[in-house]
Amino acid sequence: MKKCMITCASLVLLAACSSGNKKIIVYIKGNSTVNEDAKTITVVDGSGSDEKAIAYKTGDKVQLQIKGLGDDASVPIDNNGLYILNAKNDTIIGSFQNYSSPKSAAVVKTQEDLKHGIDSLVQLTEGKNISAANRNFFILPKTAVKISDNVDAFVVGPFHQMTSVEKEGDKVPEVYRFYSIKEIRETIAKLTTLTKATKAK
Repeated sequence: MKKCMITCASLVLLAACSSGNKKIIVYIKGNSTVNEDAKTITVVDGSGSDEKAIAYKTGDKVQLQIKGLGDDASVPIDNNGLYILNAKNDTIIGSFQNYSSPKSAAVVKTQEDLKHGIDSLVQLTEGKNISAANRNFFILPKTAVKISDNVDAFVVGPFHQMTSVEKEGDKVPEVYRFYSIKEIRETIAKLTTLTKATKAK
């Protein structure tokens, strides 16, 4: 009986070690499709932007296939966690955001704040100072990047206008905000216009 108990406990421990949780948020364009069971993303050209979330309960590596619009690609999802997969033609750039409640979201920006913001955005478009430690991400087309161990982290995708996330009790939400590189360049142009307008006064 004792031997059976040890064997059963070992099996439970082995099963726990082999379990896994992988969540992948796929950014696509037009009428592109995501087949979770077949692990295939079929990319087609078109207008608009969309996102699909897929998940796999396995500790093993998952290999996703991206087909269409040029060369096909095979994208590995090695470890457990939350991933962003870019199946669009444009680079996607994002980072961790300290989102506040709606009441405290509006903050007056000084000229120095604007200049610092422009410099930071320019560096992001050039892929500089990108690292997991900085919690910022530069995701090329047909690639995937792990952004967090927390599969329940909140992700705001390109072209969404959300500016705040409510707290749940005392827990600070883990939020990541992503933009297309085109959006960031447009933001840089707008901020630069604001600095020039202020100087003219």
